[in-house]
Amino acid sequence: MTSSPDVPSPTTSPTAISLGAVNVAADDPERLGAFWSAVLGVPATTPMPGLVILQPAPGGFGMMFMQRSDEEGNRLHLDLTVPWGSREAEVERLVAAGAEWKWDVLEEVPWVRWTTLADPEGNLFCLGEHPPSS
Repeated sequence: MTSSPDVPSPTTSPTAISLGAVNVAADDPERLGAFWSAVLGVPATTPMPGLVILQPAPGGFGMMFMQRSDEEGNRLHLDLTVPWGSREAEVERLVAAGAEWKWDVLEEVPWVRWTTLADPEGNLFCLGEHPPSS
């Protein structure tokens, strides 16, 4: 995997993977997002139809509720977060540990780019990095 020239180089300290968000495929994302918003006491935002995002509570993780599709196998998956510039090395490490690379999403939205992987039993999860604040 290669980096583009305008991307900062990876951090030199050990990478810390953290749980960034739990994603839930829902029949009614707005209803389910409103429920979990009330449970966790955090506001829900809807940046586009069929997507509801709950920001993390202090010390916690975010949640995303997306419209469920018929072909989805996972109803729930984890979004793991790594420091900016370390995603590619971590993907290589996780593949060496037994994960299967599925696809990269590098330009869909400006606030994150991610790689989707599957664990040894086929459960999808994402490894994302957020650009540094400007």
